[in-house]
Amino acid sequence: MRLVRLVYQVLYVAATVGFGVCGLGLLVLAGGHVLNGIWPGGDASDRFQNLLEGIGMITIAVASIELSQTVLEEEVVRDAQMSAPTRVRRFLSRFMVVVVVSASVEFLIAIFELFHGDAQRLIQAASIGVATAALLIGWGAFIHWNRGAEKLEPDSLSKAKAEDRKVEQ
Repeated sequence: MRLVRLVYQVLYVAATVGFGVCGLGLLVLAGGHVLNGIWPGGDASDRFQNLLEGIGMITIAVASIELSQTVLEEEVVRDAQMSAPTRVRRFLSRFMVVVVVSASVEFLIAIFELFHGDAQRLIQAASIGVATAALLIGWGAFIHWNRGAEKLEPDSLSKAKAEDRKVEQ
């Protein structure tokens, strides 16, 4: 069983590095778009488009880096067991923050792009907003219903806080 755990640790580290490298690559690409967007001259519409694409790439880069950090802290440093309701709620919440914020930013970018371009497709952009709202509502419902499960294991919150202090050091 130790060998299996070690293999999973190595896989989690590889995933952490992969998310981090992808985030860095996206930041580099976004930098190019932002520079093209702020460089004087050229068509204002193209510059605007470059800035919006840069914002989108930065948002996805932050999501990738946050996922990298979450996997590192939850699966490698803490070696968390996902059986405690508190641990599941916290892990899912960290992930959902990234997804909801990223989807919200992408929704805003889509609205700006389509408003200045093809306004007839705004309904498609609105569907991103509706999906993001549904994710937020579902996440809130999960947290609300999960609180009752935490009462079954009252010491799990104190254990999670102790693990947080371990990670901070």
